[in-house]
Amino acid sequence: MKRDQAMFDVPAQLGVLRRYARSLTRDDADAEDLVHDALVRAYEKRGSFSPERAAAKGLRGWLLSILHNTFIDKRRARRAEDERGRRVLELAEPAGEPAQEHHVRLAQVREAFMQLPEEQRAALHLVAIEGLGYAEAAAALSIPVGTLMSRLSRARASLRAMEEGGVVRPTHLRLVGGADEPSA
Repeated sequence: MKRDQAMFDVPAQLGVLRRYARSLTRDDADAEDLVHDALVRAYEKRGSFSPERAAAKGLRGWLLSILHNTFIDKRRARRAEDERGRRVLELAEPAGEPAQEHHVRLAQVREAFMQLPEEQRAALHLVAIEGLGYAEAAAALSIPVGTLMSRLSRARASLRAMEEGGVVRPTHLRLVGGADEPSA
């Protein structure tokens, strides 16, 4: 039994394993991780180590072989992971605008829409949001189609003014041949 333990003297091989691992990984921390993983694998496979084969290959050769195979397996796994990541990036949409800008913009449009006079808001809602045709929307509001079109035109003009940086204010009917504001 003592002879088998002497032939399986792993601590005596740690220096060799560390040097070889450093030459493979080129990094001290990665080399230590590699040695650890190789020793775990060697411990799990200790039943496959036989003193008869030890004469030809030796414990050192067996452990170095396990270390090398562990390194190759890790490198293959890393390449496969990198390939999966590359494919995910190819399939992913390009970076979009931040969501908060979209929410701010939507809030601005909603606020401008809510500032419209009720009759313009109702007309615009039925046509633009609900998708009704002019005749259907006019019938729903019990107004002539021409009146609906006029309300839509004024609502759209107010929203365009908001888009151009103007203040959205309720539009009033203008007096033909007169002035909207009293003379000073």
